[in-house]
Amino acid sequence: MALSNGYAVLIGTLVEHHRDTPDNQGRWYHVHLTVDVGGVPYQVAVDVDSKQSANGVRWKVVEATAGELGPVTSAGPGQHAVASIPSSGALDHVRNPVTGKWRLRWRRIWWLRFPYLIYQPWRTGSNLEASTALEGILTIGGPVVVWGEPFDTGHGAHNVHQNQGDPAGSPWWAENAIWQDGGVAAQRPTGGGYRLFAPAFSTQAERTDDQGHPA
Repeated sequence: MALSNGYAVLIGTLVEHHRDTPDNQGRWYHVHLTVDVGGVPYQVAVDVDSKQSANGVRWKVVEATAGELGPVTSAGPGQHAVASIPSSGALDHVRNPVTGKWRLRWRRIWWLRFPYLIYQPWRTGSNLEASTALEGILTIGGPVVVWGEPFDTGHGAHNVHQNQGDPAGSPWWAENAIWQDGGVAAQRPTGGGYRLFAPAFSTQAERTDDQGHPA
């Protein structure tokens, strides 16, 4: 299966961001982004789990170049449908080397290039800790890239988190699929490149089969 309203990447300029208020968040807790696309505001809801949970969310913040994020970064402002395949620029927190636990990088010393591995474990914590991690990469007025499911009506995106690995019997089992995960990448103000916030839930499996179900 797949996300019921498709999978897309939203590219624009970050106008503002805010958290749900404690008395107005309902069951789930979000960080909300407003992204400007050619003068049209798009609303993004990044789900960072329930206020009742002390460790219900997992996340990574990783460095990535435009090339590592794929062709979506050069698509231009707008919300663009993305095929759920590796070459499209889709995210897959389980399979994509960018979000892998061990990641091969290269360091240049003079004319030589040396490979090295970096360790990128999941962080686990509260909704407030996850919110702080996301907010730490955001720059008002800067370019932002959001992967997720478009709204049924209006302009925006939700399901900005891992969309696979939900267990059998959960309400989201039918939407499990590979290469359709959500995330937020913000372009660094200096030095180039992006910082990617990749969220998931502690109930979701870290290994999945070809259908996106827990392996």
